[in-house]
Amino acid sequence: MALQIGDMAPDFEAETTQGRIRFRDWIGDAWCVLFSHPKDFTPVCTTELGYMARIKPEFDRRGVKIIGLSVDPVDRHSQWLNDISETQGFAPNYPMIGDADLKISKLYGMLPAAAGGTSEGRTPTDNQTVRNVFVIGPDKTIKLILVYPMTTGRNFDEVLRVIDSLQLTARHRVATPVNWRQGEDVIIAGSVSDEEARRIYPDGWKAPKPYIRIVPHPAA
Repeated sequence: MALQIGDMAPDFEAETTQGRIRFRDWIGDAWCVLFSHPKDFTPVCTTELGYMARIKPEFDRRGVKIIGLSVDPVDRHSQWLNDISETQGFAPNYPMIGDADLKISKLYGMLPAAAGGTSEGRTPTDNQTVRNVFVIGPDKTIKLILVYPMTTGRNFDEVLRVIDSLQLTARHRVATPVNWRQGEDVIIAGSVSDEEARRIYPDGWKAPKPYIRIVPHPAA
C-alpha cells in the first residue's frame, strides 16, 4: 500500500556517501527531507542535488536534516558528486543513500515489488517513479509527499515554505492560507471553537466568513 501523510516513515539501514545509517536513528529529534532520484548521472537530478547543497544552511536553520537517495551503488554516487560540484558549483554536503538492491524504493512505494532486486541494467525510465520528496517530522511520521516527473526540476524553495508552515502549525493551532509566507497572517484552525479562540486571541480576528478567522502570525 502506498505511503500516506500521517504514516510512520519506514525504518531501514543503508550505506550512504557519509557511512552506514539506520534511518530513524539518523533523524533523531530533527525534521527530515528525504528526496529520491531514479539514477545517477541524470541531468535534472544533477541540478537538484547542487541546489540542495547550496541552500542547505536554510534547512539547517530550521532544524531539518537532508538526505538523498538514488537507485545506484554508493561508489557511483561518489563519482557523480564530482560532476555535481563541477557543473553546479556546490557538491552535496549531505548523505546520499545507495539503493542498488531497490529495497528502499520499494519500501517507500516508489517502485513495485516486481521491479526486481538490482539496479543493474535498469534505466532512468525504468525508475522514473523514484522522484519523491518526503518531509518527515521529529515524531517520524510523514508530513508531506511530493512526486515529480523526470522532466521537471523540483522546487525546493517551496519545500522550505511548506516546512515553515508545518513547523508553525505544529506549535500553534493555526493553518496557513494559499501562498503563505513566513510572517504573514494565518487562519485559526477549524478545531478551535470561537469560545476558545477568544481566550487565545483576546484582540479578536478578521472574519470575511464565520469559518475564515484570520489572525496575525503568532509571535513565537
